[in-house]
Amino acid sequence: MIRKLHKLDWTLLLLMFGLISIGTLVIYEATHGTKLDGLHLNNIVYGAVFLLPLLLVAVFDYRLLTGKFAYVLYGIGVLLLVCVQLFGENVNGAVRWLSIGSFQFQPSELAKLSTILLIAHLLHRRRGEKLRLLKDLLPIAAVFLIPFFFVYKQPDLGTALVFVGILMGMLWIGNIGYGLMLALVGGSVAAVVGVLWMFRSHYELLARFVQPHQLARIQSFLDPASDPDKSWHVMNAITAIGGGGMLGGSGFFSRQGFIPYVYSDSIYVIVGERYGFMGSALLLMLFFLLIYRMVLVAIDNRGRAGAYVVVGIACMFTFQIFVNIGMHVGLLPLTGISLPFISYGGSSLLISMIAVGVVLSVKIHQPDRSSDR
Repeated sequence: MIRKLHKLDWTLLLLMFGLISIGTLVIYEATHGTKLDGLHLNNIVYGAVFLLPLLLVAVFDYRLLTGKFAYVLYGIGVLLLVCVQLFGENVNGAVRWLSIGSFQFQPSELAKLSTILLIAHLLHRRRGEKLRLLKDLLPIAAVFLIPFFFVYKQPDLGTALVFVGILMGMLWIGNIGYGLMLALVGGSVAAVVGVLWMFRSHYELLARFVQPHQLARIQSFLDPASDPDKSWHVMNAITAIGGGGMLGGSGFFSRQGFIPYVYSDSIYVIVGERYGFMGSALLLMLFFLLIYRMVLVAIDNRGRAGAYVVVGIACMFTFQIFVNIGMHVGLLPLTGISLPFISYGGSSLLISMIAVGVVLSVKIHQPDRSSDR
């Protein structure tokens, strides 16, 4: 075990702890002087405690996780999503959490990782050959759709869309045919265009399938001025980030309570308002280096299963970062999704650190050149 720890990718770990440190700082900025004062201390404790499972996963051979055991982990993830529907805690109209003592766990975070592991297992069985529609893509689609459906029902559209990003990235690296990939991308674009068209032309029909709060977010994205009440969150976020300027400002909007959930999903507003363009650039640079380091691990790995897992995790992080920041600068509709390592939340931080542990395991357990071809 000590020998394996010597093979850890310390650069990746340092980047992760750099992001957690920034997250702790901005959580302090978001909660200092409020009834939530002290959450940054919880974040430090979480980071220290979750380091143990990260290291345990890192020294555990990832090939066991991407073997038959992947079905077990996936089954556990889906079972927990079912438990959420039956016994979950209702918070602000959404049922996403299971209470474990004083700790609230969000099973959708685990489901993302377990889905990545099972899709990597299914892709690995093809040994790099082109994916077949019936024998390969349909089983992978089923693996994707089950957690996607349960997460969407919570409702948690933001996390549900992360599954889409994961699927697209893993199918691409898994050697899907260009025609099939274009069909998937075209279908996704057509779905978005169809929703926008129905919103403009057949609003009542769309309202049968889309939650009222989601319709409000689409409206605030397409025409913020049409309803200032519904666009209040987005417009304040854009104003706050813009007010940060180059080096940051006083944090007036966030301190006065104009930004809901500023310590969790909206924490990027704190970065932009308090630390300005330079603070945002530093954060994005660290995210870029983290993803880049993961891509290097995937490229250097001689086992396809390891490469598939790392790409899936990299896609998960990339999609979450893009959506979280994009929705607060007006590029995307507002939706609930955490910013990895920055937003406050035990479930998100735990699974994000375990995901890094899986990447480290792929780095440590490099297979022989002849063992996985």
